[in-house]
Amino acid sequence: MSVAFKRVLLKLSGEALAAKDGVINYEYIQQIGGVVGRCMQEGAQIAIVVGAGNIWRGRQGFDMNRVRADHMGMLATAINALAIQDAFLSVGVDTVAMTANPMPAFAELYTQRDAIRALESGKAVVLGCGTGNPFFSTDTGAVLRAVEIEADVVLMAKNIDGVYTADPKKDPNAQRLDETTYDYILSNHLGVIDMTAASLAMDNDLPLYLFGLDNAENIYRVIKGEKMGTIVNNGTKKA
Repeated sequence: MSVAFKRVLLKLSGEALAAKDGVINYEYIQQIGGVVGRCMQEGAQIAIVVGAGNIWRGRQGFDMNRVRADHMGMLATAINALAIQDAFLSVGVDTVAMTANPMPAFAELYTQRDAIRALESGKAVVLGCGTGNPFFSTDTGAVLRAVEIEADVVLMAKNIDGVYTADPKKDPNAQRLDETTYDYILSNHLGVIDMTAASLAMDNDLPLYLFGLDNAENIYRVIKGEKMGTIVNNGTKKA
């Protein structure tokens, strides 16, 4: 019983959690909870940052003030964080929800110290509200929290199975990369990872795996060391 990564920051995209006919696929989140619980039993400490694409994304075409639109996105991530906490608890995974902005009636306020203490005590930690500030994506929030809690790796579970040389929805010749560097992503403006997130991870030499969440078991496979999706690093060390 061993894992390839001891402390993990798992980023779950909102789109990957969406139901076909609704906002949240609760049963699928329970499946993710079962996988996360199994990883924790085998020695992993797991913090989760969740996106909000299943509820709200940016201004969605409306002529809205960007700050207020981003505040709505932060609230949407809090909704997802509570759903994840509830689903995890329902399958026996001790889980605490924390938010970057104070919501004392719903979740604990995130601090680095409290998050690390919760991880070390055997709890999964779900983090909502991104960085707590507008103009920053939840991808950036995931990398920021990973750096703060001294995670070994960021696992980005998205609705795409890796980093491609171009947008595969627009370019039929786009090829998936097994491994690439942050410099390549930034130089080629590949939008699969937020540019600010990529820069922050590059500056802190933090490896990242990007893979599809079409199957919850993919999380277990990556944490156990299986190569899948795309490994992103600085090219100086292997993830």
